[in-house]
Amino acid sequence: MPSPRFSVIQALAAVALGLHAAQAALFVSPTSEVLSKSYDVIVVGAGAAGAVMANRLTEDPDTTVLLIEAGSDDFMNLNISVPGFASRLTGSQFDWNFTTTPQEGLNNRAIQYPRGFVLGGSTAINLMAFCRGTKDDFGRIANVTGDSGWEWENLLPFVLKVDNITAPADGHNTTGQYNPAVHRHAADLGLGVVDISVPGMFLEPIDSIALNTSAELPDEFPFNLDYNSGDTIGFSWAQWTIHDGVRVTSASSYLAQASSRTNLDILVNTRVTKILPVGSCADTPDMRTVEFAQSADGPTYNLTASKEVILSAGSIKTPHILMLSGIGDATHLSDKGITPIVNLTAVGRNLQDHVFLPNSWNVTANFTLDDLHRSANLTAEQLQLWMTNGTGFLGLPPSDQFMWLRANDSIFTDIDAEDPSAGPTSAHFEIIISDNFVSKRVALPSTGRFLSLITNVISPSSRGNITLNTTDPFDAPLINPALLSTDVDRAIMRAAIAAVRRFAAAPAFAGYLVGEFGAFGAARSADEIDAYAADNADTVDHPVGTVALGSALERDFRVKGTRGLRVVDASTFPFVPSAHTQGPTYIVAERAASLVKAGLRRA
Repeated sequence: MPSPRFSVIQALAAVALGLHAAQAALFVSPTSEVLSKSYDVIVVGAGAAGAVMANRLTEDPDTTVLLIEAGSDDFMNLNISVPGFASRLTGSQFDWNFTTTPQEGLNNRAIQYPRGFVLGGSTAINLMAFCRGTKDDFGRIANVTGDSGWEWENLLPFVLKVDNITAPADGHNTTGQYNPAVHRHAADLGLGVVDISVPGMFLEPIDSIALNTSAELPDEFPFNLDYNSGDTIGFSWAQWTIHDGVRVTSASSYLAQASSRTNLDILVNTRVTKILPVGSCADTPDMRTVEFAQSADGPTYNLTASKEVILSAGSIKTPHILMLSGIGDATHLSDKGITPIVNLTAVGRNLQDHVFLPNSWNVTANFTLDDLHRSANLTAEQLQLWMTNGTGFLGLPPSDQFMWLRANDSIFTDIDAEDPSAGPTSAHFEIIISDNFVSKRVALPSTGRFLSLITNVISPSSRGNITLNTTDPFDAPLINPALLSTDVDRAIMRAAIAAVRRFAAAPAFAGYLVGEFGAFGAARSADEIDAYAADNADTVDHPVGTVALGSALERDFRVKGTRGLRVVDASTFPFVPSAHTQGPTYIVAERAASLVKAGLRRA
């Protein structure tokens, strides 16, 4: 029986999405009511970008929008809502359950590749980290596209439209944990849409130990009051898409805000299978007809947008849909028996992702979150506390503190390679401090308590791709992120591991750390560290770049060689941001929405 707290949350969400409104804004199947309507814009995918597009376009009451989501509408499910249950979501009904091809850089292991399959997309299943990206990340997009609108100062109005910083669930004094000057607040005019907060309670003693280590080693691990200032470098308190102890998604923020508008309809449980041209393909094809179905053996339906189709299906499904539609590398499409409509070789290429590698120490603590993960009774007690007021261990994100750091230039000159980062405000690697044992490869040991310092390659040089496996739209494409496939990325990971070892050797850790755990402790030489990383690394779940601005898209997000079709999602990044990607994706979608709205007004 749900608690009164959770029942209220569900009721509010239902009202917000129009489930009790006179007009039925939410459809679970392609009813005649949907199929008989004329929509100005059809948006495909309800993740971070798709929700932004649906919200901002329907601010104009004369613009009608249909938002199509492949997954369900169950975005307020308990497992999604409780921050401490985030690890349950990979492999669940809310996940596309993709798997990569064998990864050469990971000892030919194929790995799970989670992507959100529910209203909210991956914002509903991610680990909730909120990072905007850096001045240099967006400056590099400006350079690649020749569009100065991506420069940080020009982009700030869109940056500030996204997030609204709120009090943590426990209401503690947050002075010194973030910089209010770089955020908007509830009292401000023009409030951001996505509520974020710093963690809802302190994890002692590790939070104090890590903070003291930054003070002891300020040259290498300087304190940075707010990594969302546009400069991430240093040690910071982390910010999360959590409000009042509950996960915030694009569905509970952007879609909920737009839910009372009669010019927005949402269709769930429905997969878009391809985009079709309107009329002849001669000259420039006008790609405004969307084909969709609810099952591989069920009927397919077509609906034509009167003005535009916007693909926001994400870095995996957006190139997949484009290729199934005949837009992609003509040779690859022809080999699969698909007639090419637009030969656009950039579609599906340039896949980039961040590499994840947890490194653990045994500790002397009397309690770590390992105790919670081993005890069903303790988890049940904490769930009741969360149900009551959103606090307790289950209301916490995976970490309280992050570090974003740059490697010495010598690691690149030593291998005669270029620095892959965007510039001095962008890190080469990230360190996440986690008060428990973390691994995607090794099960939690039955005894012991742990500290994990997770090292992520945050400015990779590796490039992978998405290609067709079959022409069945219900079959997943082939996904090759090429993780740890270059000497540069391996050098960055070695530098990151050296950095965490120096961090852990600081005086503040004396008496707390017992020793390095398992294979991590045995990896000392460069070759041993490379082998350890190859056997234990995974993805941070940040795929981007597969339909990139500049190569596949025009400046206004139009698919090159087409009319009536744009792409707006994480696939549009020419380079992976040196940040967790949900924040930058929201920001890109905000700017894209302004460009699309301007285009619709001129049409």
